[in-house]
Amino acid sequence: MKILFITENFPPETNAAATRVYERAAYWVRWGHHVTVITSAPNFPLGKLFPGYANRWRQTEDMTGIRVVRVKTYITPNRGVVRRTLDFTSFMASGFAASLFEDKPDLVCATSPQFFAAVAGWASGAALGVPFVFELGDLWPASIAAVGAMRQGFLLRQIERLELSLYRSSAAIVALTPAFKENLTGRGIAGGKIAVVLNGVDVWRYGPRERDPGLAGRWGLDGRFVVGYVGTHGMAHGLVNVLDAAERLREAADVRFLLVGAGADRDGLIAEAGRRGLDNVVFMPPQPKESMPAVWSLCDVALVHLKNSPVFAGVIPSKIFEAMAMGLPVLLAAPDGEAGRILEADGAGMRVPAEDPAALADAVVRLKSDGAGRRAMAKRCLAAAGLHSREHQAREMIRVFELAAAGRGGEAGAVSP
Repeated sequence: MKILFITENFPPETNAAATRVYERAAYWVRWGHHVTVITSAPNFPLGKLFPGYANRWRQTEDMTGIRVVRVKTYITPNRGVVRRTLDFTSFMASGFAASLFEDKPDLVCATSPQFFAAVAGWASGAALGVPFVFELGDLWPASIAAVGAMRQGFLLRQIERLELSLYRSSAAIVALTPAFKENLTGRGIAGGKIAVVLNGVDVWRYGPRERDPGLAGRWGLDGRFVVGYVGTHGMAHGLVNVLDAAERLREAADVRFLLVGAGADRDGLIAEAGRRGLDNVVFMPPQPKESMPAVWSLCDVALVHLKNSPVFAGVIPSKIFEAMAMGLPVLLAAPDGEAGRILEADGAGMRVPAEDPAALADAVVRLKSDGAGRRAMAKRCLAAAGLHSREHQAREMIRVFELAAAGRGGEAGAVSP
């Protein structure tokens, strides 16, 4: 099968969408499929080109058998509505244009976030006369409204109309959570064409290991109980709540909150932590993908944190599965929803309400004092990680692609677990 995949983010970027698309595509190539990915020059989230790349109209490379076509975009840091919209729409235009110069594929797939990449995917499928599969990684624009980046009004209503039009015109939809499928069917989208393919992790990349001594020494984490958040510091994550919890635990000299990554809120968080004199919060800049196991090794508990909004009740952050594969108990601070149900079913951690610093601080104290409980959670994490493997996810996606390419996308819902 010849697959054309459109995504703004791709390695060496390390955000969830980039990792998800790459790791699945590597399996598809291994199984004999031909995969071309149209993406941008890597720059997320700081809006700075990665070493060795240029923002050209077209450049190609081979990445473990995946043909990667990078196109020119308006590059900006991951902050500010106007500039980010220019970034998104520039990729929509250049990504669509690049697709017209590719050999005709069997289908086109595009992923959200961001939403305008899906518009490019739909347009490419229409222009090339092949089915379009929409991978729904985020309920956009609902999620940007939830974080206050866009107010309810005429513009948001028009984007929502376009969103529904894309769902209706797609041959099939791949939703990353059951809640996303429920949302779409509740708005009149046929459930038969919506497959639920849960997020996952390449289990072989991770695994329990001793704390990396070099990193621990460099960041002052020797002998500390470390609660680690690894990921984007964005508007959807509400990480000021972590500072509030850290302030409550100021007297617990051996507790450290480790925040690793970049994002729109990172500079503000660093400034606020400094203003409060929070020596128990450590900020590490984003690390390359191959360093993630070493970073996770610093942690006693993996923190997964989301803003308190009903929209995020349906989100399942991929870092949950990375933590499971490392054998780390997960402390989830999020609205009651899909992610909490996975943790409960797998016995892999505990959930506290979103943006409740007292509950978060209390949970840290309980986990720290219960070594036996943490070890039991760690064993259950490792046992459950294989159920969420990226290879399994890749196989389910190929089943959806095969149905769509055969004109049977309306049967994709049968792929749902």
